[in-house]
Amino acid sequence: MTDILSAPILTVEDLSVEFGATRVIENLNFSVAPGKTLAIVGESGSGKSVTSLSIMRLAETMGASYPSGKIIFSGPDGETDLLSASQKQMRAIRGKDIAMIFQEPMMSLNPVFTIGDQIAESLILHEGMRKADALIEGKRLLEMVRLPDAGELLARYPHQLSGGMRQRVMIAMAMACRPKVLIADEPTTALDVTIQAQILTIIRDLQEELGMAVIFITHDMGVVAEIADDVVVMWKGKKVEQGPVKELFANPQHPYTQTLLSSVPKLGSMAGEPFPKRFPIMLMEGGVPRLVGSEHIQNTARYDEAPLLSVRDLVTRFDIKKGFFGGVTHRVHAAENVSFDIYRGETLALVGESGSGKSTIGRTIQQLQRATSGNITFDGRSLSSMNRSDQQRLRQEIQYIFQDPFASLDPRKKIGFSIAEPIRTHHLINSEKQIRIRVDQLLERVGLTSEHANRYPHEFSGGQRQRICIARALASNPKLIIADEALSALDVSIQAQIINLFMELQEEQGLAYLFISHDMAVVEQMSHRVAVLYLGQIAELGTRQQVLETPTHAYTQRLLSAVPVADPTLVRNHAMLKGEIPSPIRRVGDEPAILNRQEIAPGHFVAQAC
Repeated sequence: MTDILSAPILTVEDLSVEFGATRVIENLNFSVAPGKTLAIVGESGSGKSVTSLSIMRLAETMGASYPSGKIIFSGPDGETDLLSASQKQMRAIRGKDIAMIFQEPMMSLNPVFTIGDQIAESLILHEGMRKADALIEGKRLLEMVRLPDAGELLARYPHQLSGGMRQRVMIAMAMACRPKVLIADEPTTALDVTIQAQILTIIRDLQEELGMAVIFITHDMGVVAEIADDVVVMWKGKKVEQGPVKELFANPQHPYTQTLLSSVPKLGSMAGEPFPKRFPIMLMEGGVPRLVGSEHIQNTARYDEAPLLSVRDLVTRFDIKKGFFGGVTHRVHAAENVSFDIYRGETLALVGESGSGKSTIGRTIQQLQRATSGNITFDGRSLSSMNRSDQQRLRQEIQYIFQDPFASLDPRKKIGFSIAEPIRTHHLINSEKQIRIRVDQLLERVGLTSEHANRYPHEFSGGQRQRICIARALASNPKLIIADEALSALDVSIQAQIINLFMELQEEQGLAYLFISHDMAVVEQMSHRVAVLYLGQIAELGTRQQVLETPTHAYTQRLLSAVPVADPTLVRNHAMLKGEIPSPIRRVGDEPAILNRQEIAPGHFVAQAC
């Protein structure tokens, strides 16, 4: 039995992948055994996702060819070379024996079918279930990934779910047929740390139960330390290092691996520091690591001036169910009596679980979502009293970087056009030549080149697309940027550069940020103040030091305890939370209790239990 389990179930031999004349993967070799987890790490564009798509035989639909290599799958019917298998054979393997969780759930969920139909499809196709039985199993799978109101979600569509909820639906779908190999391409990117910790536990438990092999593609070295047995490091399409996780973290050999590990922000590393800080970062130049920048305290917040943005008693609710005669019966209480200020030059981090209302608050400030009640004041003027031209100027001065970069870029337009669009819309520059120069400057500022302006969104990796969205947000010279998981799609080396870029721009231009994130280590590094959101209400609000070093609310403590640490020698117990997750959906008339906040120290507010 030991020999069977130690024999690889999937082996990649000498794999090379080309798109036209461009070789994106060269002579890649690795294998994974049942019950083991292999992590593939590397920067955006290194070939991680192309490797996973090649295993699923999906890369060729994007124009890929395979000049060399084999991908051997040891299934119930013996060994199969997936690269030479017919599409009929692959349809039988895909989803049943080898399942994949994709990086961007909105791309892989069909917008015209309900969540229930999409989960049931796989069970009907591969397991021969009846529709009714498949929906019952679908409800169980959604509960397994801790989605509230699982039965109700079956009837909803992907656009009605938050990014984190969509990702959990994708995980449930991948697990539906109990696959022998699970390929997880950034499966926890859109998830907050508490759900991430539980999803990793679910994957580990199913792995033990089924003897499932897991190929885990991620840029989060904390997750790698927690879940991986072995690690493959990729750089520019090649494997540059491979080894057991503890050895690789303790003694990285390749300069790129050393650079990667040095870029990982660690929660607690800024203990005792009153302000955010920029740190020097290590970059690879010509294959040699080089330290760039210097340590710099980010004391930019102008607390002596009036707030740039004031939110008072904000309530945002959605009607989601209608009775027999069309009356509203239930509502989603996305935000309830939320109040906070953001000052010029300040970064306020908004953290909390997926579905807690973080993105809804951001969208309401940006006027993408109508508030039910409350007041928002920007630069001394109430949004409700603004005329059309004032609202247009507001859209220039408040920019939004969305969570899903692919969904927010027009696939039919070159990215140079998309970045220039706000410049043209707000008439900031009239000369087309000057607009092109400005677009080139913005691309270079976020780590891309002027040549990229003539490419389409699908030609970029997820991390590169997010950098394009950041460049577009900067194009209109905003006063406030709402960054909704803006760093979540970036690998750590690029993430470190973008954090420093955000902070440099803040110092130069007095920019304010509402930073919506689940990455507590990044929040610690770049935030002046932190607001912890729970079920649409602020549970704790204070300076970065107050909230992260002396967390008082039980929910804040739970968030911080779930943060993955980039140390594979650290043994952590992520016990599953007991009981049902409270739901923000309530019957009309059943209003949530409004939590009273107490100031336990100057500027440090904590919600009191009712």
